[in-house]
Amino acid sequence: MIELSDFLILGAILFALGMAGIFLNRKNAIVLLMSIELILLAVNFNFIAFSTFMGDLAGQVFVFFILTVAAAESAIGLAILVTLFRSRESINVADLDTMKG
Repeated sequence: MIELSDFLILGAILFALGMAGIFLNRKNAIVLLMSIELILLAVNFNFIAFSTFMGDLAGQVFVFFILTVAAAESAIGLAILVTLFRSRESINVADLDTMKG
């Protein structure tokens, strides 16, 4: 039988991978977006684990709201990156600090 602690350990590993992706790779904006998605996946995984083990569906319903926000964030983030790549021909985060409005 799989226990709650097994799910929480897997969620913690996913969260740590996402945080490591953010702190170790600050040059590529696509890797930053993927790391944020890993963090949101870890949170969703913990919500589903707690919801299943407590017998309440509220956590699973909340996961759908998080997935909706994550999908919108990904679509808008990628659209911004495509626009920046077309204008600057680079998606390095270091090159984005010289934007002028």
